[in-house]
Parts: sequence; C-alpha cells; structure tokens
Amino acid sequence: MEFINTPSLETERLILRKFTEQDIDALFAIYSDPEVNTYLPWFPLKTLEEARALFETKYRDAYRQPRGYCYAVCLKSDQIPIGYVNVGTKAPYDLGYGLRREFWHNGIISEACRAVIRQLKRDGFLYITATHDVKNPRSGEVMKRLGMSYKYTYEEQWQPKDILVTFRMYQLNFDGQDGRVYEGYWDQWAVHFIERDTYDIKEWSLK
Repeated sequence: MEFINTPSLETERLILRKFTEQDIDALFAIYSDPEVNTYLPWFPLKTLEEARALFETKYRDAYRQPRGYCYAVCLKSDQIPIGYVNVGTKAPYDLGYGLRREFWHNGIISEACRAVIRQLKRDGFLYITATHDVKNPRSGEVMKRLGMSYKYTYEEQWQPKDILVTFRMYQLNFDGQDGRVYEGYWDQWAVHFIERDTYDIKEWSLK
C-alpha cells in the first residue's frame, strides 16, 4: 500500500490539511495560549520566531517522512488553522489534539478526530491510544465520544515542564480485538493502576 503523508480530509465543517509556512501566525495563536496548553508538555510560545521554529522541527520535518498524520484543523469558511490533530506512526500510535479556546464546546475536535480515524482505518492501523491528565477530564470526554475506552492510569514525570502528572490511557481497537491493550506506559512507569471503581471495564491481562 502506498501512503500519502497527511492526506487532506474534509468533513461537514472542516478542512484538515498540512500546516504550511503561511500558517505561522495561526500556529502562534494555537500554541501561545496558556490555557490551551496547560495540560500539554511544552511551554506556551512567546514569539513568532518560536512558532516558526515549531513549524520547522515538528511539522516540516514530519512531512518529510514517508508516512505521517500531522493535521491543521481549519474551518471551511476561511481555511485558517484553529487547531491540530496529530497521530504517531509507531506504537503507541498516540492521538493528540488542541484547539483555540474560542472554538471550544462546538464538537470541532471530535469531528476532526473522527475524520482522521477513518483515514487511519483505511491505512491499516490496528489501534490508537490517547492519554489525558486526570485534571483535564474534558479531554477524556473527547476520547469517549470517539469510541475509545479507558485502560489504565499511570504517573509520569513530564518533560520539559518537569512535573509529576497522573495520566489516564485510552485505546480504540479497529479490528475487534478488544483485549488488546498497549502496555508501554504500564511497563515504563512504576506507579500504575486501574481505576475500577470509576470505570466500568472488562478484565484484561496486565503485568
């Protein structure tokens, strides 16, 4: 199968495409808001130069690879990026997303993620994972709306902010193998547990 890196996608309200050099201002607007980036590992951007460096190192470099899913989320009305959806191409196939604050609570990220998930299925992915800080349950609600299910919780010393974060890990299997659980975070971090009192979950095998 021949893959296209970050193929353009369309939904009822959105265009999903690659970021370009013309999007530096939009990237800055997304990545500079402290509230948008509170639960993300990086610090908010302070200058357009930092936004340009982010484009070069995070996005342009990713687009040079044979395969990738690093999307600018744009409204059809003007095609200016208001957020992003990224998915890793190696295990744990992590799904990440962010959206400018003024567009929250409109289902935009869920709509964008569903389009990306459809593309991942077409491209033969078996599963994706996603994590959220327990202090940010709204992100977990997005994961649930996408059909993802809670698997376990773990503590990580997050860099570069160097803070201890408790994460919940969600997973969506595309091939009906509901017993498949990505165990990488469980194995890597000493503090890990399953919140059985909080989530109605099935039994699975973890070390």
